[in-house]
Amino acid sequence: MNTRIPSLSPLSFISPKPIEPQVFDNAVDAVDALTALYERNTGFLIDGFDALAKGATVTGRYRACYPQVSIETTSFGHADSRLSYGHVTAPGIYTTTVTRPKLFRHYLIEQLDLLMRNHGVPVIVSESTTPIPLHFAFGEGAHVEASVSNAMADIPMRDLFDTPDLNNTDDLIANGEYEAPAGEPAPLAPFTAQRIDYSLARLSHYTATGAEHFQNFVLFTNYQFYIDEFAAWARKMMADGGDGYTAFVEPGNVVTPAGSDRPETTPITRMPQMPAYHLKKGDHSGITLVNIGVGPSNAKTITDHIAVLRPHAWLMVGHCAGLRNSQRLGDYVLAHAYVREDHVLDDDLPVWVPIPALAEVQQALESAVEEVTGYEGFELKRIMRTGTVATIDNRNWELRDQRGPVKRLSQSRAIALDMESATIAANGFRFRVPYGTLLCVSDRPLHGELKLPGMATAFYRTQVSQHLQIGIRAVQKLAAMPTETLHSRKLRSFYETAFQ
Repeated sequence: MNTRIPSLSPLSFISPKPIEPQVFDNAVDAVDALTALYERNTGFLIDGFDALAKGATVTGRYRACYPQVSIETTSFGHADSRLSYGHVTAPGIYTTTVTRPKLFRHYLIEQLDLLMRNHGVPVIVSESTTPIPLHFAFGEGAHVEASVSNAMADIPMRDLFDTPDLNNTDDLIANGEYEAPAGEPAPLAPFTAQRIDYSLARLSHYTATGAEHFQNFVLFTNYQFYIDEFAAWARKMMADGGDGYTAFVEPGNVVTPAGSDRPETTPITRMPQMPAYHLKKGDHSGITLVNIGVGPSNAKTITDHIAVLRPHAWLMVGHCAGLRNSQRLGDYVLAHAYVREDHVLDDDLPVWVPIPALAEVQQALESAVEEVTGYEGFELKRIMRTGTVATIDNRNWELRDQRGPVKRLSQSRAIALDMESATIAANGFRFRVPYGTLLCVSDRPLHGELKLPGMATAFYRTQVSQHLQIGIRAVQKLAAMPTETLHSRKLRSFYETAFQ
């Protein structure tokens, strides 16, 4: 062997000058301080990387840490019991690391303001001891190694900078499994900074749009037909002035501003795995539509990542198999309960955990169906059933011995079967994101009506537009609600984080 690994003595750390903790009684000032600290520390890492890439001598290992925000309360006094978030449950010190404060500015201001008002205490901004991985300092879409493969070929990147550490990136807090070590602060938020950064990078990869474009109300679908209909509707709205929406963003971060009939850049030709489309409003109360494709794995993957943006609601609008003889193709199913045979969440949320229907979401969906279809009251039963939706992980379940599956479906009183809805609802429950499901019957496999090409084409052409408009109308109704009404206390466990 002629090639040898260079022997390096341990490198000393090169870090920004330490900053003393700062105390604030104003949420805006606190978030400004978090932003300044984050920008300084990420800038330090980027500058160090650029210098080494240009040939600077290696003199140490670069490290900068995430900012953090903390509160301390000594009282057991109760906050407003109507609120589902914005308060801690017991005296103590609570803290969370913070990333991308510009992206989360409105969210952070709201959360900190609620804490200060509900507990009458200031917040403390300081540096944490959690290093910022270099990849995350650059933000979404960075290709760090490729840009310096020649400049720093002799020294591994991990010897010079902190890199993402999945050993410390998990969902223990959100899953309700985290136990703070004795003497350590309790968590203030459901996600740590590094967990958020990981998901922001994944979102960009899976959807081909930046996190800043995602809106607080998300529709998921399992068919491209809904995307085509949504894009055509959104483009027409932009051409007509926007009607309150400011821009339409397609994969590749292709933007069509309100008042324009064409995008500012050329659309991409290769679609990502789960393309996202965003009809934006200035306050993020617009609509994001994601085509998650088929299967519970995709449904879990994308909701795992969108959850870190703390949306106000997500809904599933897609197709399903109708299980009752009284149903017809094109009928709607409003899920009131779920049978979970998807299995992808078994390790995170046991199947014995019930997934309750949320009244505010159910009412918005039913009201939207009435308004769009023209059916009301008892007449609505002609085209819509409410009941249990079963989600499975085997698309070709019909090809197996049906006695077992059919018996279970009958015993559960299921009225529809799909591969995504229970997963999305369960992850909404798990991450405290209000959820709902409105499906459209596209086949009835137990009654001889299979989804064949000609039948499917005619069905899609006549039904997709109406179904999509129902989903949009439901989202608009949810967006008009006060957030404290929409975020149900049903989704909160015994010992919750204060942040939404």
